[in-house]
Amino acid sequence: MAFELPALPYAKDALAPHMSAETMDYHHGKHHNTYVVNLNKLLDGGDLAGRTLEEIVAATAGDASKAGVFNNAAQVWNHTFFWHCMKPGGGGAPSGDLAARIDAAFGSLDKFKEDFTQAALTQFGSGWAWLVVDGGDLKVTKTPNADTPIAHRQTPLLCIDVWEHAYYVDHRNARPKFVETFLGHLVNWDFAAENLAKA
Repeated sequence: MAFELPALPYAKDALAPHMSAETMDYHHGKHHNTYVVNLNKLLDGGDLAGRTLEEIVAATAGDASKAGVFNNAAQVWNHTFFWHCMKPGGGGAPSGDLAARIDAAFGSLDKFKEDFTQAALTQFGSGWAWLVVDGGDLKVTKTPNADTPIAHRQTPLLCIDVWEHAYYVDHRNARPKFVETFLGHLVNWDFAAENLAKA
């Protein structure tokens, strides 16, 4: 069964003015869709056809001969996850167990935001910044290009895409402004809390 481009969890203009419908047209409709199309071509008739994205990522991580499959599968997974990390009217602060775990791991929400921002801004070139559960602890990490925490036995709770196509329409080359906007107006703490509850 071929993979399909998943629908956004909200209308493509629902995150405006913080993320425009034009960004969604390109980022979801073009970039994300291209990863889906390429992955299906690479899997066609092969031994990985019919497996889940997670299984494909696990089977191809670190295998240079399957780098194309890994890159496209991981990017499909990462992007699908990323759309849920945002919501209309997002931002604010987490609550409940997630808030308590962030305070315990980082000292405060502000310190988490500082660490997360630092990871996002110091990821050279393309990549991602993440809040993950690693060995039972909450940690901030970053991955280059298509790399993903699920390839490293970490459980993602939240991420931001810092490939330029994620923000260039709305913020041009101002990655710091994009990260600030994400944390201030877009981040979906409820999604992160759901992932923590399942971790």
